[in-house]
Amino acid sequence: MFVVMFIIGTVFGSFYNVVGYRIPNHESILYPSSHCTKCGHKLKFYELIPIFSYLFLNGRCMKCGDRISPFYPLFEFLTGLLFSLCYLSFGFSYELIFALTFISMLIIITVSDLLYMIIPDEILIFFIFVLGIQKILFFGFDCFWSSILHGIISFAVMFLIKKMGDFIFKRESMGGGDIKLLFVFGFVLDAPSAILAIFMGSFIGLPICLLLLKNNKEHIIPFGPLLALGSIIVLLMHIDMYTIVSFIKN
Repeated sequence: MFVVMFIIGTVFGSFYNVVGYRIPNHESILYPSSHCTKCGHKLKFYELIPIFSYLFLNGRCMKCGDRISPFYPLFEFLTGLLFSLCYLSFGFSYELIFALTFISMLIIITVSDLLYMIIPDEILIFFIFVLGIQKILFFGFDCFWSSILHGIISFAVMFLIKKMGDFIFKRESMGGGDIKLLFVFGFVLDAPSAILAIFMGSFIGLPICLLLLKNNKEHIIPFGPLLALGSIIVLLMHIDMYTIVSFIKN
């Protein structure tokens, strides 16, 4: 089943690449069909097989020979891996569906933030709507309203962190999309876990940030992927504040 989930994930990952690429450009995710961005060649079905088509074509367009970015197969593989890990973590359950929806959002916003340094509101609104319906259907209205409260708290904490960063660095320290994203984190994970995801992603990404900032004259880096990384770790490993406190005590 691990392999099946991986294959399903790579298929979805291919679509998420398209969504993350087109939505920030205000393009339709359905039309035109997948094509070479240089020559416009419409890809045939065998050119759309996740990961393998990239390998078979040696990373180049079949018609014009232009190089295809390895970004695409990388995220197809990553999505497949995360889908499989979600299955291992949650098994067949309502939690699995909820987790896969959340992971899907994280993949799309990561693609978008890496390519354009923006987390589109359309993506966040769509997924909070879907996650909200799932929360009601799977866990009930009481859980839904509690999750809304956790989302608001997480949003407020992130807003305060931004304001502190703006004051310290005398410039805008993070984008509005990062703050809105924390509402979703709180809604899905609960407020303490969302805050934990912030610090976990920041800690893990610190060396990367220092390296990027050294070679980035504008001193701007996408923070969304680091937040996504922290939340994925918290989600899949079922880490919460109680776990952290217990670990420290022992």
